[in-house]
Amino acid sequence: MSDETGPQETPAGSTGPRPEPLRFFGTTWVTHDNGYTPRRVAAAAGSLAAAVASCLVLRFAYEGLQIADTGSLVTVLVVAMFAICSAVAFRHTWDGFAKRPDPDRQASLRGLLAIGFVGSLLAYFFRSLTEAPGEKLHREEYEAALEQHRKRSTRRTGNPSKKRRRG
Repeated sequence: MSDETGPQETPAGSTGPRPEPLRFFGTTWVTHDNGYTPRRVAAAAGSLAAAVASCLVLRFAYEGLQIADTGSLVTVLVVAMFAICSAVAFRHTWDGFAKRPDPDRQASLRGLLAIGFVGSLLAYFFRSLTEAPGEKLHREEYEAALEQHRKRSTRRTGNPSKKRRRG
């Protein structure tokens, strides 16, 4: 949720928690308005285009290894490194859409995720086909915060000690 303190305006106009904006989507994910669908299409197309461009760059790197005649062992190791790192990055990014990643683990995987950037781009593409990436996690957190706010803000009426007992 938002880090700001004090009363905050919700989309309905009352005080309470605010939805956390998503990258490229802002808060349009709450009610799917203000260009949410075109943004999803653009996010999917952009991440796919970036993944394709990245694969072309990796192909040029592979051809550079072939031209340098580094040997088959080096070529196999480089290809295996990019494949494994991309698979790990895909899984890590995909899991990050369902739960908040651990900051310490995120920091320790930073280099591996940078090498496996193609996997992260593909995870973003596939998630964009069904929802804004991270929307489900943010929606669950936002609805829980709204429910908690609703419970805190409802007031009792009357004096509970004067309540009739059923008997």
